Amino acid sequence: MYRTSKCMYLSVRQWRRPLDASHHSPPTFRHFQGCTTASRTSSSFNLTRYIVHPHQPSTLCSGMVMPGTPAGDAGERNGTDVAASTVVHPTAPLPLAQLCAQIHGKLAAFLNADPKTERLRAVQAQSRISLGVIEEALRRYSPEELSISYNGGKDCLVLLILYLSALHSYHARPVDGLHTSNKTNNHHQHHPPPARLPTRLNSVYIVTQHPFQAVEDFVASSVEYYHLSMTRYAKPMKEGFADYLREHPKIRAIFVGTRRTDPHGGELVHFDPTDRGWPDFMRIHPVIDWHYAEIWAFIRELGITYCELYDMGYTSLGGTTDTQPNPALGVGSGGFRPAYELLQDEEERLGRNR
Repeated sequence: MYRTSKCMYLSVRQWRRPLDASHHSPPTFRHFQGCTTASRTSSSFNLTRYIVHPHQPSTLCSGMVMPGTPAGDAGERNGTDVAASTVVHPTAPLPLAQLCAQIHGKLAAFLNADPKTERLRAVQAQSRISLGVIEEALRRYSPEELSISYNGGKDCLVLLILYLSALHSYHARPVDGLHTSNKTNNHHQHHPPPARLPTRLNSVYIVTQHPFQAVEDFVASSVEYYHLSMTRYAKPMKEGFADYLREHPKIRAIFVGTRRTDPHGGELVHFDPTDRGWPDFMRIHPVIDWHYAEIWAFIRELGITYCELYDMGYTSLGGTTDTQPNPALGVGSGGFRPAYELLQDEEERLGRNR
């Protein structure tokens, strides 16, 4: 669903069928504001459309929030106890510094609140750990040396929100007393907070084969709203990162939203140099130990706008040829419950063919 002019109300219990093939076609141009491309084939995004998402309690955006029907047990299943609402991005994004401050305030309020459930207590703990990892990255690397790998999925979305919050708190701290020396205990150079935040944040998007149009649109709206300076590569991950680092030689470390239950995520740590044979950079994994249900509890508790496919039963997003709604969320007549109602990590990828 998209927000164009009139307010729209969506029921929390409205089950949706998977998108048909007409929604799967790739976009026509690849260039849009704030994004560059290394691919020679052109594709395009419509930035006048902003995605509407039901089932969310509030919004980090300064846009409109319309009340919806009560969430009932849908919110409680994933550790939240919230009323539903429809959330839209505003047409005029906040400046980056103001957006970071707003997100930081929302996250700080959540972390300081008495958790309503044990899952939210776990999310608070995970958030503090992740913020610590991001702040350590900001001490080791300057903003020009950092980038974030972003593909519009739920995990990198949570990572992006945490990154924006950490940018505000780190930038707001006085240099005196924070940087007592130019070396850390593990011999990494300390970088003092910059005089001001950059206008846009480095980011890279490795496009899957046969991407969903809904994912492409959500990435485009994220670039605009979250002020991402994004370069996209429609090629295998290793080649894409190699090209990205060659074209952006200042980048030394990249935030990645991999979690422990993802393929090849079992042995990763917070700071992980790339393996032999891969382009040389530091992979930073702030959300590596988050569980699937904790990701969704965070998104819903903070009211973060997310890709509409998750409301159609998709729980892990790949391409149109290898991704279906998760059968564990199926209901009668071919419908599917939303992704946030899934609880078990091991069921997350049941809708993926690879």
